[in-house]
Amino acid sequence: MILNRRSLMTTALTLGAMKAFPGLSYAQARPLVFATFTGSWEEAHKAVLVPAFRKANSDAAIVLDPMLSVDQIAKINAAKANPPIDVMLHDPGPALVAIGQDLAEPYPVEKSAYYKDLITEAQEPMGPAPFFQVVGLTYNPEAVKTPPTSWADLWKPEFKGRVGITNLNSTLGTGWLVEIAKMRGGSEANVDPGFKAIEELKPNLAAVAANPGALATLFQQGQIDISPGNFNAIQILKARGVPVEFVAPKEGAIAFKTTIHIVKNSPNRELAFKLIEASLSPEVQTALMNSPYLIVPTNSKVAMGGEIARVLAKDTAELKQKFVFQDWKKINEQRSTWIERFNREIKI
Repeated sequence: MILNRRSLMTTALTLGAMKAFPGLSYAQARPLVFATFTGSWEEAHKAVLVPAFRKANSDAAIVLDPMLSVDQIAKINAAKANPPIDVMLHDPGPALVAIGQDLAEPYPVEKSAYYKDLITEAQEPMGPAPFFQVVGLTYNPEAVKTPPTSWADLWKPEFKGRVGITNLNSTLGTGWLVEIAKMRGGSEANVDPGFKAIEELKPNLAAVAANPGALATLFQQGQIDISPGNFNAIQILKARGVPVEFVAPKEGAIAFKTTIHIVKNSPNRELAFKLIEASLSPEVQTALMNSPYLIVPTNSKVAMGGEIARVLAKDTAELKQKFVFQDWKKINEQRSTWIERFNREIKI
């Protein structure tokens, strides 16, 4: 077993609880473990969600374990009877996989103070959606003087060697592939036109990032000038002084919900529920909506404001009308094949 800083901290907290309460088993005594996403998501949850949860729950011990959805699923599958994670966070595709593999417990809707206030699209009985993500075009305004307006702008000759994309392990990468396939006559069931388009994009590609956080870092390092990108990741870069802007392409920016789940067989079910409740509360969602996080809320009691209202939508009704929601059930049927093909064919 490899011990890193996070696992050492978890072990120390657990052993402390066992010493204080000798009747507790290791599983019962360990702190709540929340598998958030890497990068800006970990930052936002550490700064806002964790303090709100601890304040409402007698400073309960909690550990953030940031990782991609595929790693969350693998980690839980390796120890289903005694999972090392209590709360998992997933984009639409991985959420369907996790539920299909019986890794999530139904959310206790009847106990929830906030579930009823979520917009309909966020009311998922196997795990509600505490926020939406939005993917559009991101660019460096110091290098790109005319703001892009279409996905097709990525193929312009002036961006030779300056475009960044992510691989298909990320929802951003897969969702973008589907949209450029649609742009050329394809669909969720047929992304061949999208692969052909990426092949034609190769002269412009500077990098293929492993995830959205790594893609954002490429802007910070000045390695790329334009890319598909997550709205909130770009806003955090802007708050740090990095020259970068976001625009919704005329074809429509991609919107997808991110759901949060209680892991089946978790020894911390009640605390897991309380953490999710905190993530659905108007107070936490309002704080996360504001700068520098700018995460799109799902609680209907939260009024859209600031940069989200200016750039994305004035309310959740406009969000649903304005953006593209994809069929992830259909996407999941072939996604693993697409990932293998991408890794084999898209080399720069």
